[in-house]
Amino acid sequence: MAVSHWLLTSGLFLLPFTTQVSAQQQGCSVNNSRPSVYENNPLGYVVTTIHVEPNFTVIIDPASPDVGFFTIQGSELQLKRSVDYETETLLLVYLICQDAAGQSDSLEILVTILNMNDNSPEFKQTNLTKVVPEDTKVNATIVARGDLSASDADLDIIFYELTTVSGTEGYFAIKGVNNPEIYLQKALDYAKLNLTTLVLYARDRPVGSTDITNTATATINILIEQADTKSPWFQPCNYINADKSICISSPYTGRVNISEMSTEPLILEPGPIYAIDPDYTLNEKIVYSIVGGNADDVFSVDADTGNLTMNKAVTSPDSYLLQVMATQVNNIQKYSIASVQIQVINKSDNAPYFETKIYNGTVFVGLAPRSFVFQAGDPSSPLMITAVDDDFPNKVNPNIEYYIKNSTDFIATKDGLILTNVVLQSLGTVTIEAVGKDTVSMQEASTVIMVKVIPAAAVSPSDKIYTAQDMAILGGTLAALLLIALLFLGVMIYKRYGKPVKYLIRKRFSKEISQAYENQSYKQDEHPDVSTQQHETSENGNVQSMTHVLEQPALSSPSSNAEEVHSLSKASIASTITFDQEEKEKEVEEEKEEKDTEPEKEVKSILKTDRHVADDGYKAVWFKTDVDPDAGERVEVIENNAADDDGDSDQDLQKNEEDEKEDYDEDDHHRELGVSLA
Repeated sequence: MAVSHWLLTSGLFLLPFTTQVSAQQQGCSVNNSRPSVYENNPLGYVVTTIHVEPNFTVIIDPASPDVGFFTIQGSELQLKRSVDYETETLLLVYLICQDAAGQSDSLEILVTILNMNDNSPEFKQTNLTKVVPEDTKVNATIVARGDLSASDADLDIIFYELTTVSGTEGYFAIKGVNNPEIYLQKALDYAKLNLTTLVLYARDRPVGSTDITNTATATINILIEQADTKSPWFQPCNYINADKSICISSPYTGRVNISEMSTEPLILEPGPIYAIDPDYTLNEKIVYSIVGGNADDVFSVDADTGNLTMNKAVTSPDSYLLQVMATQVNNIQKYSIASVQIQVINKSDNAPYFETKIYNGTVFVGLAPRSFVFQAGDPSSPLMITAVDDDFPNKVNPNIEYYIKNSTDFIATKDGLILTNVVLQSLGTVTIEAVGKDTVSMQEASTVIMVKVIPAAAVSPSDKIYTAQDMAILGGTLAALLLIALLFLGVMIYKRYGKPVKYLIRKRFSKEISQAYENQSYKQDEHPDVSTQQHETSENGNVQSMTHVLEQPALSSPSSNAEEVHSLSKASIASTITFDQEEKEKEVEEEKEEKDTEPEKEVKSILKTDRHVADDGYKAVWFKTDVDPDAGERVEVIENNAADDDGDSDQDLQKNEEDEKEDYDEDDHHRELGVSLA
């Protein structure tokens, strides 16, 4: 029997006294009267060693509180039972020491039990299930702390850790490492998570500790209960996000005949008006109503089925754009609106049809997608299906479009051409159904196409079948070659005709500039500073200056304009007159000196039509007063009046231009020099 707490307390106060008494005992003694023993000890564990003098004996006092735990074997006090710290923390036993005369004394042994980490934490429930509504608020408590707290007989501090099934992380968490309360960490979505399992670990040592650690586990099953969180979805619809939480539907379209009321529900595309409750486990009832666009109440919708019908005939060709609302019966705030476009058309008396009931075609195996299917027996003619309509002239209905109904290996273009949609790998015959649909009246016609897949045979270049991609590549190549040819042709033309073209352009500009220059030179009223007397008194000097001016070639710069030529002419004339006056004075002085020393020299006219033999580039001008008509030479006379000057100047310029053109190559250097001087 374990010692009670009050007894242990009182015994501890008596320890010094008892130890002193036992130390004074004669005949019996022990090594340690206050030993310590770890719990879970093995049987026969030695508590202490007893020393007994001769003529003395020692026994265990039967009245000892914990006599049942001890035994004496020889000189050893042993434990005959395993002790547990959780039930016994101290053991007290008395030893009676007796001599031969019968006198006895008592020795007290107090054994302290030491605790060991020999117990694992324990949960009240190792497996529990919780139902959590989908619309539970974030941070709300899912499992309370009292339901998850673990206990430890060793009275250790418990450390908790929560794990989840892969793919559901982030939704649930515990409040702390020593607080196992589970709360919602992220908003729930039944479409993504409707069931998960959590595992809670309880340890008597921190995670990562090197000490011996005892662990307990508890499993928590979380069932998500779907809540009414989504509004109705019109069908069909397309998901716009990866988690499929939003689905958008396309508008409905239909057609009615003008001045005709249909008694049947209208046929709509892509299907009848229909909506579902995305909270499919709840599947709340949905009702339909028209909330806009129904002018004159022409249409009505069935509240339960969503079928759209007509109340009266349409008298206007204007289209209708209806707004149809789908609402949950249990919650009017859960609603959606879809648009329905009704086109008003003229009545179609005849449906389209195929004149050919069965088409036969062939295609080679292994061709790339979008390859033509050819007519059977004619590998050069693509297979084309055609539906006719008796409502149209020549039975050609431009509103008919074609598609393949029962196969994904082939496709049909809007014009009725049949193409492959995949690479055909196996030989054989494929039966497909083609449909021609009037996109206005929505009437359809169907036909059967028998396509025979044949082996790919070696073909010559003339028999080769080219696809649209081949044609596009060929067109691009030809365009590139044409561009290169045009560039080469332009270079050749430039090299062959570049100089003549440049010459013609230069001549044209030169002529215009020369005319402007000549007119400015002979208009005396524009140069009032130059008098007629000066012009007459400086004849000899002016002859050379005028000759020099006439010899200058016309400016050939295309960028020159009339103003530049005008200013250039004025500057040239002014400088020429100044220079001529100086030269005249010098010549007068020289002539006086020559008259004194030499006989009078013969003066000859230099205004000749014949070219000077010694110098081909030489030209001279003399005035009429200095010409001897009896000299026998051919001369051209320049009149001394202003009017004649203008006319003669034009003739001289024209003649000079003709001479320059004939001697273009010979006088090129002189013309360039003249331009530089000007």
